[in-house]
Amino acid sequence: MTKARAYVALLRAVNVGGTGKLPMSELAAMCEDAGFARVRTYIASGNVVFVSELDEEGVKTALEKRLAVYAGKPVGVLVRTAGEIAAVLEANPFPDRAGNRVVAIFLDQKPPADALREVKNQKDEVLALGAREIYVAYSEGMGDSRLSIPAAKAGTARNMNTVAKLTELARELCS
Repeated sequence: MTKARAYVALLRAVNVGGTGKLPMSELAAMCEDAGFARVRTYIASGNVVFVSELDEEGVKTALEKRLAVYAGKPVGVLVRTAGEIAAVLEANPFPDRAGNRVVAIFLDQKPPADALREVKNQKDEVLALGAREIYVAYSEGMGDSRLSIPAAKAGTARNMNTVAKLTELARELCS
C-alpha cells in the first residue's frame, strides 16, 4: 500500500442506452466496501471519485471484482489519479471546440501509434492521440457520427465538460 491518493474511476457502458443499469448509490456503496474514502459519484454514467491507499491496479481490480458480482458479467473500469485526470483536460488538443463536442476516450494503455490509421467511417471528426486517451472532436455532435475507432474498443468516452467536473471533484479530495 502507498499513501492515500485521489482517484477517478470511469465505468464502461453503464447507464447508457438502457443497458448496464447501475444506481450511483450502489456504485458508491461498492467503493466504500472496497475501503475507498470520501466517495462521490458524478452523473449517472459511471463516474466516481474517491481516496484510496491502493495503487491504480489495486483500485481497478477491487472495483471490477465488485462490479462483476453485481452485474453478473465483467464491467470495465478505467482509473486515473487526480493529477492524470487534470492532465487529460489540460492536454485537450481541441480547446476552442465546445466541451460537449470533444471527448477523451480513456484507455488502459497508451494508444498504438497507428491507432488513427485504423479509424473507419470518419466524416468531419478530428482525432488526436493522448497519453492513454484518444481525443475526438465532433463538429455536429456524436449523435449522427458513425465513427469507428478499433483501438478504442475497450475504452470509455467522457466529454470535456465531464472531464472538467471530474478534475474539480478530484482536486477537492486533494485539498
